[in-house]
Amino acid sequence: MGEQPIFSARAHVFQIDPATKRNWLPASKHAVTVSFFYDANRSVYRIISVGGTKAIINSTITPNMTFTKTSQKFGQWADSRANTVYGLGFSTEQQLQQFSEQFKEVKEAARLAREKSQERFELANPALNIAAPQLSQELSEERHSPPLLTVNGPAEDKLIRSKSADVELTSEKERIKKMLSEGSISEMNLEAELFTLQDSNAKLVAALQEANSSVEQWKKQLAEYQEETDRLREQVAELEAQSGRPAAGQAGGDELSRSVEELEALLEAKDQEIHNLQSKKTDVSELEKEREEAMQRLQDLERQNAELEERVQSAEKTLASSREEREQSEVEVRRLIEVLDVKIYDLNDLRQSLAKLIDK
Repeated sequence: MGEQPIFSARAHVFQIDPATKRNWLPASKHAVTVSFFYDANRSVYRIISVGGTKAIINSTITPNMTFTKTSQKFGQWADSRANTVYGLGFSTEQQLQQFSEQFKEVKEAARLAREKSQERFELANPALNIAAPQLSQELSEERHSPPLLTVNGPAEDKLIRSKSADVELTSEKERIKKMLSEGSISEMNLEAELFTLQDSNAKLVAALQEANSSVEQWKKQLAEYQEETDRLREQVAELEAQSGRPAAGQAGGDELSRSVEELEALLEAKDQEIHNLQSKKTDVSELEKEREEAMQRLQDLERQNAELEERVQSAEKTLASSREEREQSEVEVRRLIEVLDVKIYDLNDLRQSLAKLIDK
């Protein structure tokens, strides 16, 4: 039985830039199908997506993975085996939510599958139970064979000490795994915040450029309004001068008064527009200040991310050292078990010889 599809969704696929570890590189020119698969032969879950003739995602789900939603329609997860970070952009928030929930379910299923696999391995490993029946037989016949304690005593002590050391190594390995998991989660959270800040910084830069271009337009409009205001004021002054001369009639004086009032109203409107344009200048300085704050936060996060990477590398080295020590301990335990089997075999031969002597 091969792999079986579990869940599929359409999304734009991205991968983190391996050079900078900051920017996203598009892995597909358009939205592609991203599916969860279950491999029954190996009891593993994978996320697979094919673009054209090649696989752009081939990620095996492990219990330590975390899917992080960095925006309303974008999410990401890190794959240490592939040494990359995958990003998915969905067309709706609902699709992102469905994919995130499916990721959690598959991760939990992968954890359960790993635990069952470990249990089957322990039950199928005969080295763990090879000496149990023989030791029981030795204890039942202890009073008839005094040399048995002398033969097996030191080996049993070594076996107990080796098992104790194995338990300590296992607990140390679990502690290092936990530390690595916490470091990976913190690193993912920092990367998510880093990408959000980069997106915000890009938006601020675009807004700042737009504001700068708007400022130039406002300055041009302001100059035009000022010229028109000066011209209107000159017309008002001329009309006022004309209103002081003897008028040809009452009708001409009323018309002149209305013209003056209309020009004054227009002049007030232009003054108000000039005031509004001047107040908008402060928005540009605020945008510049927000951009500087975002850049500072971005630098802080990059520094924290570098520190976390150093901690993870140190933890990985410690884990590798612990694995080597555990492998050496396992070799020692197997060697002691073999020695114990030989001693038991020799003891059985000795018993058979004694039985023959007694019969004679």
